[in-house]
Amino acid sequence: MTRPVLAVTLGDPVGIGPEITARTLAEVAGEDGHHGIAVGDAEALRRGAAAAGLDVRVREVTSFATEPAGPGTIDVFDTGVLGSDLPAWGTVDARAGRAAVAAIETATRAALAGEVSGIVTGPINKEAIWQAGSKHLGHTEMLGELTGVTRQNTMFVVRNTAKPGHHLRIFFTTRHVSLRTALDQITRERVLAAIREAATALRVFGTPSPRLAVAAINPHGGENGAFGDEEIVHLAPACEDARAEGIDVTGPVPADSVFHQGLTGRFDGVLSHFHDQGHIPAKTYDFNGTISVTVGLPVLRTSVDHGTAFDIAGSGKADHGTMLSAYRAAVDYSPSVPAIRETYGTGGATA
Repeated sequence: MTRPVLAVTLGDPVGIGPEITARTLAEVAGEDGHHGIAVGDAEALRRGAAAAGLDVRVREVTSFATEPAGPGTIDVFDTGVLGSDLPAWGTVDARAGRAAVAAIETATRAALAGEVSGIVTGPINKEAIWQAGSKHLGHTEMLGELTGVTRQNTMFVVRNTAKPGHHLRIFFTTRHVSLRTALDQITRERVLAAIREAATALRVFGTPSPRLAVAAINPHGGENGAFGDEEIVHLAPACEDARAEGIDVTGPVPADSVFHQGLTGRFDGVLSHFHDQGHIPAKTYDFNGTISVTVGLPVLRTSVDHGTAFDIAGSGKADHGTMLSAYRAAVDYSPSVPAIRETYGTGGATA
């Protein structure tokens, strides 16, 4: 597509998703070069726009090829799950879960068919989608099933406010498991696979010759085994194996400094090994600017990195900064869509 069209899912319609979607699409309405279309229940988007105090028209469209109307109008592809019978703000509700799932399914089908360049997803409530019958842990697993992919990974993109134009990408060896389980899952083979995936993703998303760092796990990188031997047994050998394959990888580097080194431009990406090791530095440095990209899917998908914030849903207090960052990242990454399809169209995040 010469102009990327992006499907922006509302997420849970009783969380902050409709509000931050409305704010984002209102802010970018009228800009040249892209067209964002909300996907979800039209009445939920209208309620979100009202909560945000926006003076905008919500226009229902039936085709993603619809031309944008310009400033003051935001478009929505109405999935029609809830109609006008909206659940109360900030409640776990199976109907809201069904609406969230329907929006994801609609947007994914459109992306697979080439009707949109990518998907930008709002936050969902896992308990609500489970009440609606979904068996998935979240967005990533659902998208994997919808696209026929068995392995996906997460790439955090951290906007570097001190070095414009340089973004740090953070990857994860393990995902949503306990810390104890994550440590048990760290093996030389698993870390090598994660290095390959990270290097591939960096190339697919626009870095031809990526420089990758592998974070250490233990304090001071283990101090030659005094504080733990994961670096000696698993991490360093995996890095050696990767370098033998031609991957530019450094590590293990102590985790208390490697993210700073990445932000200063020494590395293009950092492989972290468990959930909070990568999330804490990213969200501390720039909570509203950090966004998530799912790699391994044959479609472009960016996302906010926060939850539904039921405690402030409908109050007009939601900050749409992360959603706006996720939207603009999808615009920026849209030229990578052919490479995404070519690389990941046959099974996932393998190198």
